[in-house]
Formats: sequence, C-alpha cells, structure tokens
Amino acid sequence: MTAAVYDDAGEAVADIPDGATVLISGFGAPGQPMTLVEALIDNGTTDLTVVSNNAGNGEVGIAQLIKQRRVRKVICSYPRQVDSWHFDECYRSGELELELVPQGNLAERIRAAGAGIGAFFTPTAYGTPLAEGKETRIIDGVGQVLEFPIKAEFALVGADVADRSGNLLYHKTARNFGPIMATAATTTVVEVREVVETGAIDPEVVVTPGIFVDRIFTPNPPA
Repeated sequence: MTAAVYDDAGEAVADIPDGATVLISGFGAPGQPMTLVEALIDNGTTDLTVVSNNAGNGEVGIAQLIKQRRVRKVICSYPRQVDSWHFDECYRSGELELELVPQGNLAERIRAAGAGIGAFFTPTAYGTPLAEGKETRIIDGVGQVLEFPIKAEFALVGADVADRSGNLLYHKTARNFGPIMATAATTTVVEVREVVETGAIDPEVVVTPGIFVDRIFTPNPPA
C-alpha cells in the first residue's frame, strides 16, 4: 500500500465537508498540523466538530479556525489558557459548543475508537458534573463512568517523517495524540517534514503503521 503524497495542503483536505468531525493532533502547538488546518480555513470548510487536546492558541491553527467561525463544537480537555481569547469569545457568546473531557478520558476514548472497543468504564469524573447523564456503576467498590469512543471522518495529524507507505515517525513530545488519532478516523491526513522511500525507516522504530495513513502532505516532496 502506498499513501498519496501531496505538496498542496488544500488538495490534501479538499474533500473534508462542512459539518465533519475532525481529529486534530497537538498538545497546544507541538504536533499540531498547522498547514493542514490553515488549508481548511482557505477551503472555506465550516460547521466543524473539532476534537483536540486544546481549543487553540493565539492567532494560528485551531484558534484561527475558531476565529473564522468555522467550528460548531469543540471536544477537548484544556480549552482555556492565557492566549485562548478566540475560544473564550465564541464560547461566551454562545456561538461555540464545548464538550469538556478529562485528558486521560479523551485519549482513551480516541484509542478505543481505533481499537474497535464499544465502550469502557473509568473512575475518572465519577461524582462530578462531567458524569451527569452518563451511566455509572460500582465495580470492585469503585465508582465508574461509562464512556464511549470518539471517532471521526477525518484526522489531521502532525508527524516528522513518513515513508511512501505512510509509516510515521514523530519528533519527541510532538508525538502526543498523533498515533491514536491516526487510528480513529475514516481518512487520516498527515503533515510531515520529510517523505522518504519505503524501507528507509527501520520497521522496529515505526510509531504509526502506514495502514492507518491515507494521505501525506509535505512542503518538501521527494523527487
């Protein structure tokens, strides 16, 4: 299997429709596929549900997507920080819906989607407002909350190196949510610094296998 390689970010995300649910990797800026997100803005895509750890920083990436009123709902664990003013403005005005998910639950719900797990119980958020309306049980004497997978039509993932088969390497902490998001979407589009020939990456160090990757965008395409 060979992943499609693009040197135009707009073409790589051109078929993401209005109203889609999109997983976007990143822990703040590290690992966020900025060029792909900017291409979504340039393409005019709107009414999105964005799943990410954060709800944007400053004026770029997810923050700009929110500023342009392209996002209907954010599912994240950490929406507010010192430079999250666009999220604050849209949320306080009622223009943006928020589903707040504890960080571990967010990761596990995404992982569960990729692993084909129907649902799982976790003690996180038991007895808090985040558990309201959800099924709960006492398991081995511990209160547990039933959580469901988060899957999406598209995942936009930032990585470091890909080969032509879509096998991925990440750069240190920029790895964050990328590997699990790549497994949890129908179509995964990856932004990388470099594309190498298949076989150039030692199989023992591959983080995301190419079977999960459909498209690769790089500003430096191979010859």
